[in-house]
Amino acid sequence: MSGVARLALSGIMKQFGPVQALRGADFALASGEVHALLGENGAGKSTLMHIAFGMIRPDAGTVRVDGRAVTLRSPRDARAQRIGMVHQHFTSIGALTVEENITLAAGRRKSWTAGRLGERLMAGLDPKARVEALPVALRQRLEIVQALATGATILLLDEPSAVLAPSEVEELLGLVRAFVDEGGSAVLITHKLSEVFAAADRVTVLRQGVVTRHGPVALETERSLAEVMIGAGEGGWKSSTGGQAQRETAGLGDANATLLRERREVIALGGVPVYSGEITGIAAVVGNGQRELLRAYIHSPAVAFVPEDRSTEGLIQAFSITENLVLGLPEDRRWAKGFQVNWPAARARAAELMSTFDIRAEGPDAAAATLSGGNQQKVVLARALERRPRVLIAENPTRGLDVRATAEVHARLRAAAAAGVAVVLYSTDLDEVLELSHRVLVVHQRRVQAAPPGADRRQVGEMMLGVR
Repeated sequence: MSGVARLALSGIMKQFGPVQALRGADFALASGEVHALLGENGAGKSTLMHIAFGMIRPDAGTVRVDGRAVTLRSPRDARAQRIGMVHQHFTSIGALTVEENITLAAGRRKSWTAGRLGERLMAGLDPKARVEALPVALRQRLEIVQALATGATILLLDEPSAVLAPSEVEELLGLVRAFVDEGGSAVLITHKLSEVFAAADRVTVLRQGVVTRHGPVALETERSLAEVMIGAGEGGWKSSTGGQAQRETAGLGDANATLLRERREVIALGGVPVYSGEITGIAAVVGNGQRELLRAYIHSPAVAFVPEDRSTEGLIQAFSITENLVLGLPEDRRWAKGFQVNWPAARARAAELMSTFDIRAEGPDAAAATLSGGNQQKVVLARALERRPRVLIAENPTRGLDVRATAEVHARLRAAAAAGVAVVLYSTDLDEVLELSHRVLVVHQRRVQAAPPGADRRQVGEMMLGVR
């Protein structure tokens, strides 16, 4: 890159509790380019761009726009520098119209896009239509319009194609290129290597908060980018020693399954047998269908589920440990008699579980909100195992936990498998999946494929990214 960067971040450091998200990361966006920002789950991509948009303050480092150092205390400051962002999740308000959402985003400025790009962006967007009635592709287009309506000439796009069909992705990338051709500059965060080669001029790769590669896309291949994203062949896993015919199938996915996604798109997932006494790992980049896969079976009475968000999906924060236990096991005969709850019996059992799982709280009547994240996760895990399930599905079970709490959760999962439970583990941390699993299934673009026994980190990572 020659000349002054349109947007430059230098030496960016950011820590969240014990997690060092960025470790001196550098990034430079040239004028008139699409710059792809890559990295596996948790590499720090979104954090870096949230800093560029003023949503997060860095612990150290400098942000420059057109060579001038700037302080971005909020998105308002970023918009004043003509920076716009298209977030990973829609920000428009469904109950409002298209025009009302654009006005809300732009404020008094309301700088509607003009010219051929404006016409392309507004194609199919009825200003009077309520956003909740729009198909997903048009809602995504509205997100771009909202960003550009503020007068943005720098556009940060965080996984904009995650919810789009292939034809919709092609149209989206065309709009991004058109924006750049008319004088803009764009950052494209993506996990899809095909999008990098289809739309980007240069690429930067983050791994564990550190830049591991930057340069022209023309000098890269899918394999070269996958290697710097995932790492070399390391951290392999060992398949279980027993023959598959000798293992007891726990009963999930005997035939090919088709699932309905939240936006009513059919997802084809292959049959997914899991086996008693094993941990089956699910490796996938966020947004490839693993969430739907895990939730396809949770309504079975033989299955217990540990959701990734313990604070909103796993527990009711205002309820006590005992109340959360009863709510999760409403038909347990030890405390449930018809519509009556034997609260002394429920509290006694909650106290026993607190002792068994080392849940540190004032007592069984302590509100879930007063517990640390690790202790909240122990409550969720204790309640799941209290069901004595045949299958335990754990979704990101160590998310946000410190080293000690993580080790305790790992021990519980291994103990459950040793006791004959079929454990299904999904984690955004590929190393965690490889460390714990007897078998690994890879979900890519809503299809499931078994990783070969003994596959190393590089091989599994390439399957996750769809490297041919």
